[in-house]
Amino acid sequence: MTLAIVLAGGAAAAGLPTRTGETLADRLAAQCRRAGAHEVRFAADLDELAALADVATGPVLVTGGDLVAHGAVLRHLATSPVGPTVALVLTGPPGAGRAVVREERGQVVEAGPAETLNGEATGVFGGALRVGAADLPALAAAARAVAAGTVPPPAAATAVDRLFAGLAVLGTLVFAHRVRLLVAHRVDGAPELAAAEAALAEVDEDRAELRLSVKERDDFFSTYFVSTWSPYLVRAAARLGLGPSTVTVISILFAVAAAVLFAVEGRPALVGGAVLLYLGFVLDCVDGQLARYTRNFSAWGGWLDTMADRAKEYLVYAGLGFGATQAGHRYGWALAIAAMTLQTVRHMTDTWYGVLHDEAARRPRTSGTGGGGIGDRLNAASTRVQADTGSLSYWLKRTVVFPIGERWALIALTVALFNPWVSLVAVLVWGVLAFAYTGALRTLRARWMWVPVLDTVDATLHRDDGPLAARMPVVRPVGPLTLAVIGALGPAALLALGLAAGGSDGAGNGLRWLLPVALLVLLVGGLGAGAAHNGPLDWLVPAALRAGEYLFAIAVGVLGDVPAWLIFGYVFVLTVHHYDLTARLEKRQAAPPLHPVTLGWDGRSLLLCLAAIVGFAGIGMATLGTYLLVVFVASVVLAWVVLPARAARASAVPVRTGGGAPG
Repeated sequence: MTLAIVLAGGAAAAGLPTRTGETLADRLAAQCRRAGAHEVRFAADLDELAALADVATGPVLVTGGDLVAHGAVLRHLATSPVGPTVALVLTGPPGAGRAVVREERGQVVEAGPAETLNGEATGVFGGALRVGAADLPALAAAARAVAAGTVPPPAAATAVDRLFAGLAVLGTLVFAHRVRLLVAHRVDGAPELAAAEAALAEVDEDRAELRLSVKERDDFFSTYFVSTWSPYLVRAAARLGLGPSTVTVISILFAVAAAVLFAVEGRPALVGGAVLLYLGFVLDCVDGQLARYTRNFSAWGGWLDTMADRAKEYLVYAGLGFGATQAGHRYGWALAIAAMTLQTVRHMTDTWYGVLHDEAARRPRTSGTGGGGIGDRLNAASTRVQADTGSLSYWLKRTVVFPIGERWALIALTVALFNPWVSLVAVLVWGVLAFAYTGALRTLRARWMWVPVLDTVDATLHRDDGPLAARMPVVRPVGPLTLAVIGALGPAALLALGLAAGGSDGAGNGLRWLLPVALLVLLVGGLGAGAAHNGPLDWLVPAALRAGEYLFAIAVGVLGDVPAWLIFGYVFVLTVHHYDLTARLEKRQAAPPLHPVTLGWDGRSLLLCLAAIVGFAGIGMATLGTYLLVVFVASVVLAWVVLPARAARASAVPVRTGGGAPG
């Protein structure tokens, strides 16, 4: 239930008549209702707003009385998925008494009078914000503090500007919502109101919303080969009543069909698979665009989209691996396993580097943390390139990292022109080069930022530690990253030996007895489980642990003569489990409800080792993989069906009032 509050205090334009005859404040109230507000209230001052915030139970949409905007602007603000509390941010010079903001990575890191930001302002507060339910106490506190004069407001500011500045001073995390294509102005008098209404009339609101469904900054392939025509599909899907999750499911079917065709010999099948893969990627873009166009966002839809992206890609790898093997290439499945492992470890670093950057934006560096070094110069260079939208350097920077659009385009082209083996090799080569490039630059920049990001979350959960790691002694002087890397080296060395001796009779049986040694080396990573993860590079720990577990599982499969497709399937289930963790981190969701019974990377590796030693590596891997898959499915059902339904029933139970004893 969203409450909208029109805060007219200090806004002289609130009572001005609009073209339709109603006052500007009344029109804002009507727009708030169309934006989804279940109730609209007017507040004359900040004390009255604080009282309304005290009793609100859901998000609160606050707007000043001087905002002239398309209704879609308020609807987009009210439904923005970027965070619980979001502020409207405009471009252009600030008016008298208007608060300005400084943004980093979409977060408002500073707000207040223009003179206090020393020329570093990146935008102007747009006079409206949506406050999440969890931040309502902060909203009420900021309103009372500003009203009492304990928080210095911008000079001669309207009430909504003073409120916004007060929220920033109190440290509330606020995300910025920029206005593109649509129109939003803050006005002070009748001439400005007339000009703003004229600007509104010049813009086709629905056409602008359709264009806004496309990401402002996307990758090269998506920008020029998908988004040039995908909005037509978005409009068609909206008219058919399809939801974003439905489109996601259809895109999965396209990817599965493409994978099947890649597994079939013959040029027509490969070309048909390439076409289906491209169309599947188009639909993968359409689901997000449809969500933005219809403002149909949900935690479930975001999670499903993230998980589907990875599952589709790895099913395509499976099809390529099977097809290459059927065509007579000995290492088809091995290449598919390598591509999946590399891509997953890369994604782990991508996720945590993004979290690192977001946390760094909330923790501005002080002068004593190494500013002016190579990390500072790299950061400045990256900012300049990102600002030069459309330039050669901009597109090179976005393409060299091998994003998903470029990966799918490369697969489609190479498999259609050559064969699945060439496609997998191309993916691996570009993936390794991209990993080396991003890894080197991010390491340098992360050392400059020095943000202990893993200490801000449940490190045990995101390390995926099990019972063994939890009970191991802590080796603090070495550091958790060094221990995790050492742990990954043991399985890597054993896997290399196993692959090198693959053609020798009895080599697997002889090396199999080295599995306990590799396991002991892998468990070195558990010695850092209880240590503080506050080093400048400790955000790499989850990726290092993932690499160690995957390499150990592959080594068990190679030495235990497990079929390659079964090794792929087991590692695939592991990736699904780990992507579930990162997707929940990105979507700000709670931990999977059944995570404690997934055994942890240490427990799973121990069970695989025991199965291999007794000669049942294949059976052990199949059994453990099936168990993890069942736990994952059960966890999904619990998290997204059972627990929400239980919570809905609990909230619907009437609360007993009064002091009488039960009869």
